[in-house]
Amino acid sequence: MRIILAGGGTAGHINPAIAIANFIRLKDPDAQILFIGTEHGMERELIPREGYDITFIRVSGMKGKRNLKNLVPAAQFVLAIGACRRIIRRFRPDVVVGTGGYVCAPVVAAANSMHIPTLIHEQNVFPGSAIRMLAKRSDVTAISFGESARYLGDAKEILLTGNPIRPAVLQADRARARKELGLSDERYIVAFGGSLGAKRINEVMCDYIASIRHDTSVRLCFATGERGYQEVMNTLHERGLEHLGHVEVKKYIHNMDVALAAADLAICRSGAITVSELMALGVPSILIPSPNVTNNHQEYNARALADNGAAVMIAEKDFDVHSLERETKRLLDHPQILRETAEHAIAMSKTQATEMIYDKLVSMMH
Repeated sequence: MRIILAGGGTAGHINPAIAIANFIRLKDPDAQILFIGTEHGMERELIPREGYDITFIRVSGMKGKRNLKNLVPAAQFVLAIGACRRIIRRFRPDVVVGTGGYVCAPVVAAANSMHIPTLIHEQNVFPGSAIRMLAKRSDVTAISFGESARYLGDAKEILLTGNPIRPAVLQADRARARKELGLSDERYIVAFGGSLGAKRINEVMCDYIASIRHDTSVRLCFATGERGYQEVMNTLHERGLEHLGHVEVKKYIHNMDVALAAADLAICRSGAITVSELMALGVPSILIPSPNVTNNHQEYNARALADNGAAVMIAEKDFDVHSLERETKRLLDHPQILRETAEHAIAMSKTQATEMIYDKLVSMMH
């Protein structure tokens, strides 16, 4: 199997492509795999670290409709299609896969124009502009949530796969994780705002820590992100809250698979991979969608879970210590509600994404 993968900009587009590549390599160690990306996206570091070859093209994102600033990206896009056609001719792939981000648009468009089989994968409920544009001509559009189909009416073929999920998450065990973290019967809350952190979540969590300062029946692990750590620690110090034995504050949660497997409740953003991991592990969650993302896609993700009883959604404008206390109390003080939320999350989960995509790619080659 010879395969080109393209997806870039953020880890949310790159990690699914890596997960697909890793599964292909597991099934077919002789597979030839090439990534295409840009030099200013995170793929520049993440792909070589995984041991894959990557070649770079010049392309940038559009700035909305009818914007004069789009003249340069539009010219780059046309030139990038030509560059991608040359790469494809050289590499001779059996199939081309795109996982979103503006870099995947010229790669998949070039493959479609050359009649190379193509599969594109959308991580979020509301498809990004690249996926919406490519779905009309791509052979297969794989989606992570059933709700996405309504936005892709002109797709040739839709395949509901879910999001590729890290093996460490799929193999995580609640009893083993709780033992590893030294938990007995305390309720364990994990809170985080993503790798960089989220200012509003950090502010509210400081207030929440004050509200549980004497409640040792709850243990909290709170990741501030790189940017917010010092500010949070300063705030907690000023309020005499930095040395609570049942509250752990850190920049990152490096063992997120263990933390989530052990958790009774998660408080976090609603990025596609995050919510997919929460569903796979059956973790009840309070989701605060970021209002600062393209197409407001995090709200679509959170709403999909909330509408199915698999999570609680609080809009950032309504997120304060009172709304957080109200919802954590409602969930943690009522084991039945917590259990039902977990069951609904598991019912929504799709954990076979990489296998389904691999099987489809194999069938597309014949």
